[in-house]
Amino acid sequence: MAEDKDDESRFRVVDRRGFSADGTRREVEEDREKDEAQETSPPPARPAPAQRVQEAEDDLEATAGGFETLVSYLSTTAMFQLGLLAGPGGERIPADLPNGHRTIDLLDVLREKTRGNLNQNEAKLLDDVLYELRMTYVEIEKRMHAKEK
Repeated sequence: MAEDKDDESRFRVVDRRGFSADGTRREVEEDREKDEAQETSPPPARPAPAQRVQEAEDDLEATAGGFETLVSYLSTTAMFQLGLLAGPGGERIPADLPNGHRTIDLLDVLREKTRGNLNQNEAKLLDDVLYELRMTYVEIEKRMHAKEK
């Protein structure tokens, strides 16, 4: 069954319309010659199993970089929401604590769902980011409550 999936598809589409894209009448013999030439060309070569394994490992390494990018993106979003970063024009963005809290919670969900699947550096990055964001959130929340009194 798995072998069937590895076979290249022999599906072929032949344009049998009487006119070409520029509106001129097609020559039927030209099309037949093109079809015959395509049929005789060999299918593209498949990479060797060792090469496929290496490509899969390379994809896995790229995913690790993607994980760090995801953590960076979410942490930067949380910092914007906590009012720690200036806007695109340099203007101050007021803190949005409910959304900042949701983004921090989202990072925590990511940590829980990836537990045991991260390498040591990835786990440390996520733990450090969560710690810093949580401490910053508490500090900002205290300041905001102190201003209200």
